[in-house]
Amino acid sequence: MTYMRALARSAQLLGLAVLVLVQFVGSVLPLAAGVITGLRLARVSTNRRRAQFGAWLGREIPEPYQAPPPPPEPDEEGLYRHDRTLYRSPWFPNYMHRLEWMVNDPATCRDLTWQLWFPLVVLLVVPIGLPVAPWAVRGVAAWSACLLRPATRVKRPRRTDRILLAWARCGLLFLSAVLQVAQLAVTLVCFTLGFGLGIIFLIPVGFTHFRWLANLRRQYAGWAGEPVERPYTPRLRPELRADGLYRVHKSLYKTEGMAEFNARWQWVWHDPATWRDLAWLGADAVVTGVLAGIPTLAGVYGAFGLALPWVWTQAFDAEWNTWYGAVAGNRTAGLVAGVLLTAGALAVAPAVLRLVSRWTPLLLRPTAKEQLRRRVERLTQSRADAVDAQAAEVRRIERDLHDGAQARLISVGLTLGAIERLMDTDPAAARRLVAQARETSQAALTELRDLVRGIHPPVLSERGLPDAVRALALDTAAEVTVAGRLTGRLPAPVESAAYFAVSELLANAVRHGHAEHVTVDIRHREGRLRVTVTDDGEGGADPSRGTGLRGIERRLGTFDGTLAVNSPGGGPTVATLEVPCALSSPKTSTS
Repeated sequence: MTYMRALARSAQLLGLAVLVLVQFVGSVLPLAAGVITGLRLARVSTNRRRAQFGAWLGREIPEPYQAPPPPPEPDEEGLYRHDRTLYRSPWFPNYMHRLEWMVNDPATCRDLTWQLWFPLVVLLVVPIGLPVAPWAVRGVAAWSACLLRPATRVKRPRRTDRILLAWARCGLLFLSAVLQVAQLAVTLVCFTLGFGLGIIFLIPVGFTHFRWLANLRRQYAGWAGEPVERPYTPRLRPELRADGLYRVHKSLYKTEGMAEFNARWQWVWHDPATWRDLAWLGADAVVTGVLAGIPTLAGVYGAFGLALPWVWTQAFDAEWNTWYGAVAGNRTAGLVAGVLLTAGALAVAPAVLRLVSRWTPLLLRPTAKEQLRRRVERLTQSRADAVDAQAAEVRRIERDLHDGAQARLISVGLTLGAIERLMDTDPAAARRLVAQARETSQAALTELRDLVRGIHPPVLSERGLPDAVRALALDTAAEVTVAGRLTGRLPAPVESAAYFAVSELLANAVRHGHAEHVTVDIRHREGRLRVTVTDDGEGGADPSRGTGLRGIERRLGTFDGTLAVNSPGGGPTVATLEVPCALSSPKTSTS
């Protein structure tokens, strides 16, 4: 009876595979006006699958979706705002808010991932698993429940998971190398037609059509090292002159189209990164193809020969000694060979990733001249930001003094004048005014102390950065652990910038990440201050979406410092700031 029910459920899964595939296409390829409708219908259908698979597994699969946004509210003029545009009707702002809510919800990405892979998993598992249908059906249901349930906090992967992930990444690198061969052929065709037959518009295409893959490989270098920065110089644009002609360097053009083409031509031709990319396209196809191909093909060959003969002989009663995994007609020898190949592929995969991550920057990183140009540009911008920030800070201090301490001191002066007039005629009223003046002066003193502490905390000047951060941790709602020490004192401006950067990161961890424990590690190695702030919050921090992290970047950029944030959804969040600086001797430091 159990087996028959499993067969019926297997038939349901095959039907659902077709339905889910149609649902996926309807979710990702709708007309613009039907995006929300498509995603909403997909959620209704996916919720039914949650209930169905939960019933098969005997447990409930809760919905993971975020709460919908409230409807837009009109302003004083009765208009509704979306981004930087005002609308008379709330329809379009409400539509965009709901679209952003659905698209930015992590559960939507998980639903679409399940819809994409579900038909393939069913077609692979169900036919092969007919002899063990109950386990096959339960396995598909458990896999679906794992994807469709609410996302849990990301934990550090186990060693086995890291090895499997490294092997999968080697597979992606191998596919990238294969794709590079095809792109190299396209480049050669463009050059042949461009230089040989005079179809010159194909020459820039031959230089740039593979840049997306090069940029992708620059990101992949971060798998076992540091991501590589894009090295391209800013794109050249034609300049419109007063006489109506377009100028590109020293050449003039009548039409904008011809000027744009020549500007693009010169930009591509004179950019050193173009030629380095072209050299990488040919060389990396061989180097990465060999390095990543060995573990990839060995793992596929070993797993294929290890698993399929046994499934094949059990399901179809075929001759196993003629199948792929047999070695010299001996299934045991095939088993040993498959195990050795698979184990060897998994063992060398992490080392291969490290080798490829070291090889990739050799041709894809910016040249020394481009790095210098970017550093000058970044320092120029950071200096301008520092001047603006200093002017804003001066205005803030002036405003705080004017509205706070100055007003209280003026009040104290007026009160003292009233006391002088009442001293002889009404001593009791004079005593009350004396008490009031004392309270006002104490409030002014407190405001002045807070203002000074906001400019430069006294504990920072007296004890240095590590102890100042420990004092800051005492005022933080989360449990903060401060590790590390410095053998000397940092320059005062760097010390202040690092202190306020850590203060902002701790505030973000508690306010936005709802973290319960934060670790701050302070080190100074090889002429660089390195502070790492790790919290167990909800994650999702993105410098491009918040002014706080952008402010930290600007503050550190003044000293040629950097801020790197790794914050996947679910956490943990790791923020690392680095500032080049030297330590002074503890004996000569300010204390």
